[in-house]
Amino acid sequence: MMTLDNTCKTKPDIDYPTSWGYKIIGRDVDALESCIAEVMGDKKHLLSPGNISKTGKFHSYNASCEVESEEERNRIFKAFSEHSAVKMVI
Repeated sequence: MMTLDNTCKTKPDIDYPTSWGYKIIGRDVDALESCIAEVMGDKKHLLSPGNISKTGKFHSYNASCEVESEEERNRIFKAFSEHSAVKMVI
């Protein structure tokens, strides 16, 4: 078992294609849903609502899909993280 933290010097070995999940966090539920539809496009994906912050300011969604490569995984992550509706991607 590999623990990912600041002391780990090696990247995990991921076999592609693989299912990958993204937690997308933002303020506006409708904008987040539109963002996910835009980023995923025609790509088959699963989407489920996540948590709401204690103050109700932030909402999250869990989106997962099959990625063919590290490049595709990173491209999707970057598209989410650069979208104006998204505060954070995990």
